[in-house]
Amino acid sequence: MTKAKKPRAFWKELPILIGIALLLALLIKTFLVQAFSIPSDSMQDTLQRGDRVLVDKLTPWFGSKPQRGEVVVFHDPGGWLNETPTPEPNPVQKVLSFIGLMPSAEEKDLIKRVIAVGGDTVECHGTGPVKVNGKALKEDSYIFPGVTPCGDRAFGPIHVPKGRIWVMGDHRDDSLDSRYHQNLKGNGTVSEEEVVGRAFTIAWPINRWSTLPVPETFDQPGINKAMGAAPAALGLVGAVPIVMWRRRRLTGARNPR
Repeated sequence: MTKAKKPRAFWKELPILIGIALLLALLIKTFLVQAFSIPSDSMQDTLQRGDRVLVDKLTPWFGSKPQRGEVVVFHDPGGWLNETPTPEPNPVQKVLSFIGLMPSAEEKDLIKRVIAVGGDTVECHGTGPVKVNGKALKEDSYIFPGVTPCGDRAFGPIHVPKGRIWVMGDHRDDSLDSRYHQNLKGNGTVSEEEVVGRAFTIAWPINRWSTLPVPETFDQPGINKAMGAAPAALGLVGAVPIVMWRRRRLTGARNPR
């Protein structure tokens, strides 16, 4: 008769459980969701300094591209954060940021709102409004109260190259965004490859929990030139067979056999 195996002591299983938990957390951080901390006032009033947002890193793996109106986190395209000192993290911060439980203090990332995407033309003059493909944006729902859409830096018209985006902070007077980096590579635009993902919710502090939806103004008719041209193109394709059929019919009527 074989003796029943004694269950392994909990303290022996604890390192295995911790290892599995760390591996899962690392996989989630790498492929699914990561937390980021808001370091400045550039996205007020939508985001406040110290807010923690969760960023969707999964959908870009399936080909999702940044869309107008989304709040996105992206790596420094080069030269945007040269004047911003990076604090030295302590060992605990390094471990927590490595597994995604805390934003990394070493990564040079920014968070802004996508205003225009590849193929768009964007501009802003005087006190505004910002125009995308000739359509004026109604930004009262998200830009900082009291500021103008252009802030203190008018621009454009600027054609955004394919594969790049034009970004702006919601606090137009306190955001060194695309407007201020037109002298750098990309002329102020950001490559889609630099985008980490879309910020979809404020997770911390609890009393500020909320989602980050796309404002309605970005869904207005005509802002998407490709979509605006599509119905006309489809109409033309559909009309050709009808016109040809009608012409054959008229020709047959004029030339009876």
